Amino acid sequence: MNNDQNPRGEQPDGGAHAAPDGPPQPPAQEVTGRQRLKAGLWPPRLSRAQLIVAVLLFGLGLGLAIQVRSTSDDSALRGARQEDLVRILDEVDDRTQRLEDEKQRLEDQRAELENSSDQAEEARKQTLEKERQLGILAGTVAAEGPGITLTITDPSGAVAPDMLLDALQELRAAGAEAIEVNGVRVVANTYFSGDAGDVQVDGKKIEAPYEFSVIGKPQDLEPALNIPGGVVQTLEKEQATVLVEQSDDIVVDALRPAQRPDYARSSTP
Repeated sequence: MNNDQNPRGEQPDGGAHAAPDGPPQPPAQEVTGRQRLKAGLWPPRLSRAQLIVAVLLFGLGLGLAIQVRSTSDDSALRGARQEDLVRILDEVDDRTQRLEDEKQRLEDQRAELENSSDQAEEARKQTLEKERQLGILAGTVAAEGPGITLTITDPSGAVAPDMLLDALQELRAAGAEAIEVNGVRVVANTYFSGDAGDVQVDGKKIEAPYEFSVIGKPQDLEPALNIPGGVVQTLEKEQATVLVEQSDDIVVDALRPAQRPDYARSSTP
């Protein structure tokens, strides 16, 4: 090869190579396992079968939640003691028996009306008897019969109005028909107010000892007060003394004045 063909005298294959065209390229980054996992999960690619399975699992979970909630509604009875369950069952039986007795009494009255030769006179007698019964409930007439006397002595002044109200409610649930507290007749809207040691019943101040005169079945009234965790035990925790006495002759003679309604009138001509 002459100098005309290679003026600089450079060797054709020796020395440095010519630089490639364009800017230099950065080295390729390595993809990590976390990046591959993220790319595989997002955005989600759900098939129709996967979507159906998801909906079914959601429905199953919702059904289980509803079942657990409905089961927990019975937790009060499930956690009750055997004595309390027996008492509740006895009260239900007593109420059922009272309803059956009332049903039989009404059926007897109907039979008497149908068979009586003087139906008008028989109807008048039954009306007077019904008036007397309603008068006892309303507190407008005196009552007498078997029952109990509940006496609560409160030397420390710790018996609160709500405790006396609990005793009243327990007696009502056990079938009390007429009640008097320290000379105040108890009716449907009777309430206790005030503070411990300063109790009022229907706005009238009463003082310890608190004496309940109750007409009803003694065999039902006394056990209702003495159930475990009931009225008697609650009062005794407050250092009160509770005495329950059964009697064949309880007199409830505190009366309430008959109140004429302001707006209601009888629809019977």
